[in-house]
Amino acid sequence: MYRIAVCDDEQADVSYVAGFIKKWASDRAVMVHVEEFFSAEAYLFQYEKPAFDILFLDIEMKADGMNGIELAAKIRERDRAVQIVFVTGYMDYIAEGYDVEALHYLLKPVAEERLASVLDRAVQRVKDRERELCLQMPEGIVRIPVSEIRYLEVQRNYVTLHGSEDYTVKRTLGELERELDESFFRTGRSFIVNLRFVRKITKSQVVLKDGTQVPLSRGLYEAVNRAMIQYF
Repeated sequence: MYRIAVCDDEQADVSYVAGFIKKWASDRAVMVHVEEFFSAEAYLFQYEKPAFDILFLDIEMKADGMNGIELAAKIRERDRAVQIVFVTGYMDYIAEGYDVEALHYLLKPVAEERLASVLDRAVQRVKDRERELCLQMPEGIVRIPVSEIRYLEVQRNYVTLHGSEDYTVKRTLGELERELDESFFRTGRSFIVNLRFVRKITKSQVVLKDGTQVPLSRGLYEAVNRAMIQYF
């Protein structure tokens, strides 16, 4: 069961997107629960805790209320997992979309084939976020959600996984890389970064949102930028 919300101040747009989500679910034989909201405030009022796997969110809502970018920022304060898809008539907010880790932008009027493609990607992301690494530590087995790992770093014969906590294991970077998902990119012999946490890319380094600077090997600048574009 995938929990999906649609938030837009235009009832016709909400009904269209919600209807197609249900059609998509029927075509793929998956179960969905769809809820409709007609303002950012209505969404926040009803759900104080993480509640959805996927959110289709209009950006330009009523001038006297909160817009979609503002709502997404508030959601991200407490929910890093929900897949946010912006639905908009303009492409002026792409930079802000990176800040709130938006999965994609859909331009109005939304084409059904584009909506289906984005739903497929969003569902795959939801599945990927459920993936975990099992690490053998001195105190026993530790399970780490892959989505929480910011980057991996080789230190001699050990690899440190940097997340909400740091874990150091005696394994190779290549072994761990095979257990990761498409959101990870190897920046050189000693580092792998999670693209979800990337703030900026320069010719010589990848800067994460917490300010961490990860070295980028020569010749990989174009490749990491392509990976970012494909991922988002």
